[in-house]
Amino acid sequence: MKAYRYLLVLAVTSFLLLWYYIYRVDETSFGDQHDFVDQPSMRGTKYDEARKPSPELPPNGTEISVVVVACNERHNEALNSLKSVLIFNRNQAPLRFVVIAEEKLKINFMEKLNDWQEVTDRIFTYEIHSLTFPRANKDEWRKLFKPCAAQRLFLPSLLSHLDAVLYVDSDTVFLSPVQEIWALFQSFNASQFAGMAPEHEDKNAAWYNRFARHPYYGELGVNSGVMLMNLTRMREFSWEDHILPIYREYRLQLVWGDQDILNVLFHYNPDRLYVFPCEWNYRADHCMYMSVCEAPDGVKIIHGNRGYFHSQAQPIFSLLYATLEQYSFRTDVYANVIRTIEESLVLPSNSNCDKLLDKFLQDPRKYFKHKQYDGLA
Repeated sequence: MKAYRYLLVLAVTSFLLLWYYIYRVDETSFGDQHDFVDQPSMRGTKYDEARKPSPELPPNGTEISVVVVACNERHNEALNSLKSVLIFNRNQAPLRFVVIAEEKLKINFMEKLNDWQEVTDRIFTYEIHSLTFPRANKDEWRKLFKPCAAQRLFLPSLLSHLDAVLYVDSDTVFLSPVQEIWALFQSFNASQFAGMAPEHEDKNAAWYNRFARHPYYGELGVNSGVMLMNLTRMREFSWEDHILPIYREYRLQLVWGDQDILNVLFHYNPDRLYVFPCEWNYRADHCMYMSVCEAPDGVKIIHGNRGYFHSQAQPIFSLLYATLEQYSFRTDVYANVIRTIEESLVLPSNSNCDKLLDKFLQDPRKYFKHKQYDGLA
């Protein structure tokens, strides 16, 4: 009888231990998924260590926050940048557009964004903020490099209600779903709070290694036109307490303004930066002399810095910008964007960038097929 009781107690104990183990494993697995949704910047390795396979897209319910800043004539560019996000939002991910603008531009943004909400089934929300700079040297910050460009340095305090954002310069347009670059937050390790692309890929043509009079990140520096920002981690780092002293020390040596400040900061804190590939911040520098950005999966975001969207120096840049600007929601993307670009670009061309047409259209062709219509397309 004693042996029977002993075996019974042993069996019950074994069953309880097995049940507890299974429950804990399931709970842990669920916890990992929750971390991905609410804290999108916890895992991975650097691009400059090794190019890894693209991470999986975030769950469709994950809200993606995109920030643009606009002053003076830049409001049309900023609107076109946001418009391109909507065009390529193929999975209908919920979006939050954060616009930081001069007071005189706010009504224009509000009217246009309200119109777009009506024709996009309100897939996005938006908020509009006033320009905000530190009281000390406020006018200097506002005019640093280009009007309002330095605003990105103060997003952690201005957007205290947000955990993470994708900041893009107004002169950028998307050629791929924004979910793809947002997914790169997964590749951040535990110390990284920002992601940027290299300033250049070729040391013989790069700027920082030849001309900079201040410290900069890595061998060739980084470009600030497209920037993933984990604002929570930046606030924990006391971000502005680092930015302001850099400005005071190097203010007379800054050529590219806020971008130079970021390079100095990440020179001294390289463990805080995740470097992503050049196709996420593709500029004329990558193709005007020779192709120096591999972009094996196509150009993802095109950055028309130095006015390339508004000149004929590199026709493919101005053509892409104008075609997206003229596109009307709920019309066929293949016919009104892809075919328009293919038929309008004159080839052969003297521009090396034009010769990479297939790189620029690789994602658009993949996502929008002939006579295909769905959602915004």
